[in-house]
Amino acid sequence: MPGLRKQIFLGTFISSKSRQELQYLHDAAVCVDSHGKIVKVDVDCTSAELIDDRLLNKLGWEKSEVDVHVAKPGQFFFPGFIDSHVHAPQYPNVGIFGKTTLLDWLEKYTFPLESSLKDLAKARRVYTACIRRTLANGTTTAAYYATIDVDATNLLADLCLSLGQRALVGRVCMDNQDICLDYYRDESAEASLEKTLQTIQHVRDIDPSFELVSPILTPRFAPSCTSESMRGLAKIQRDMDLPVQTHISENKGEIALVAKMYPESSSYAAVYDDHGLLTPRTILAHAVHISEDEARLIAKRKSKVAHCPCSNSVLTSGAARVRWMWDRDITVGLGTDMGAGYSPSILEAARQTALVSRHVAMGIDEADPEHERSKLTIEEALYLGTRGGAAVVGLEGRVGGFEEGMEWDVQLIGLGDVNEEGFPADIDVDGGNVDMFGWESWEERIAKWVYNGDDRNTKKVWVKGRLVHSRR
Repeated sequence: MPGLRKQIFLGTFISSKSRQELQYLHDAAVCVDSHGKIVKVDVDCTSAELIDDRLLNKLGWEKSEVDVHVAKPGQFFFPGFIDSHVHAPQYPNVGIFGKTTLLDWLEKYTFPLESSLKDLAKARRVYTACIRRTLANGTTTAAYYATIDVDATNLLADLCLSLGQRALVGRVCMDNQDICLDYYRDESAEASLEKTLQTIQHVRDIDPSFELVSPILTPRFAPSCTSESMRGLAKIQRDMDLPVQTHISENKGEIALVAKMYPESSSYAAVYDDHGLLTPRTILAHAVHISEDEARLIAKRKSKVAHCPCSNSVLTSGAARVRWMWDRDITVGLGTDMGAGYSPSILEAARQTALVSRHVAMGIDEADPEHERSKLTIEEALYLGTRGGAAVVGLEGRVGGFEEGMEWDVQLIGLGDVNEEGFPADIDVDGGNVDMFGWESWEERIAKWVYNGDDRNTKKVWVKGRLVHSRR
């Protein structure tokens, strides 16, 4: 990003080396240029005093043009989280879901709130709070659903750009008059497509190369769209090579409705494929109940899945089988969903992912090897929230790790120390729920962070080299 100063970060850097393994770089330095890109990783820079000889001279940087950030003892740098499925307009309803299931919840809670955001003052308040809260939880990239309103969708894109969050922003398409409510739907397929083109053009106007904010085609889900609008969106996708996001197989009632509405298609996934929307750039949220045939089709088309364990649980939709999808070559990331979920945190989603995988295991006989295999590790859950999510939103190779050439989308994590009297070592700093006693290994520290951590542990957040969130 033009205008940034060059930066050098010193400390411990932890990221996913693979699904199964985290990489720990201690006493390391990462150099970030004025465009927010990592240009040098030095794995043996033990102090700021070594910067001149080891880094500045080699890079040809002047000391006066560089900001140096040194992590405190116990702190570490971790890639920013990627939320591959989140409904920004639903943020005020986080935690409000009662005992409803998906379709009832949409009608009772979701559509009234979303439709009210044509009031742009209200939309600004909601979207600003959503972006700031997700940034505070370390989410550097979010795939956002907006509403059907063009101006409100454009406002969400504007706010993401100004607040510095990397985002995919989609105007929700829903034109099926037999399913959508009278007060909240597109007038026609033609109108739906025209409004979508308007939001695409707006994003192109404010961020021409989609460096930070990108449009994303957003048919809400198959029942809300006519065949005409879905085919029109597929043509836009082919012509402009844009990403797509939608829902699939979230609960059984929804699946039955799709089967009734589209009897000519062999499955829910086939509905999207028959309309040209199952592409390598398609994000399918939930996928709780997909069949073997659907999994093969999704993998063949190289479409991706956003796993939303929290909302799948609170709406009693079911437990998605992440290992099962991985075994079938489906790329998976994490989503908070909101407001069906109750947390804006991908760290919470990683925690819930590990727990839900154990519920999947409980449904498998203990003598079956799949009983143990179904359980996801801490390392795998964090992979889903970083490199997995990057692949889902089409940013693999750009974000999610600390390799040279990648962009500096990063969070600084700090965990609280306990003194000899059993109190926080620094009473002036809120270290959250994670207490460290000093004898934990780094693997144990990470486990305690995943299972006990929250936004209080996220001390600073950068996107493309720009500091976008900071707390004590």
